[in-house]
Amino acid sequence: EPTQSAVPEDHTTIPTNAYGETKRAIERMLYWCHEAYGLSSISLRYFNAAGAHPELEIGEDHDPESHLIPIVLQAALGQRDAVQVFGDDYQTPDGTCIRDYIHVMDLASAHRLAILRLRQHDVAEVYNLGHGKGFSVKEVIDVARRVTGVDIKAEIGPRRAGDPAQLVASSDKARSLLAWQPQYDDLDTIIATAWKWYSQHPHGYADKMSK
Repeated sequence: EPTQSAVPEDHTTIPTNAYGETKRAIERMLYWCHEAYGLSSISLRYFNAAGAHPELEIGEDHDPESHLIPIVLQAALGQRDAVQVFGDDYQTPDGTCIRDYIHVMDLASAHRLAILRLRQHDVAEVYNLGHGKGFSVKEVIDVARRVTGVDIKAEIGPRRAGDPAQLVASSDKARSLLAWQPQYDDLDTIIATAWKWYSQHPHGYADKMSK
């Protein structure tokens, strides 16, 4: 649980689940490999990756699906009866969890810039990748309704263990040292690119394989 609204890289890391614990362990391993052996590295802390390539036929396809935006869009396609919202009693404006969503193309840009920095500097660094603005689960569903034109049904369920109420990035370090400039900076655009992919590939890459 962060103690400030926009989380910087040097914020205390106290993982609330095994997923976060493994990330922290690998970051520390990379740091000590640099100290002991001179192995340079850059760790990129994705916040919530979302969206799809705006022109090419590349998008998300997980089995089973666990990410919010794909789940919401599956409901828009009629592949799910409703979106399950895990708790609406968090200390947030509408009671649902808040997350920072970052477009996959902006993540790809950050990877390229990180490689350029590693070519020029002996470092072991960590960077946050997010927009510095969070959206609640209910807000994501509302934006998806607007983008798709479908009245997506949502059902409130119990909280999911290990979910912090709010996770929003401070990406000032990446903007400064990597010269990173995200291009997809609004949730409507992020969801619109994902919707284009899903509406053309309702069964993911299985649709491409069958053509």
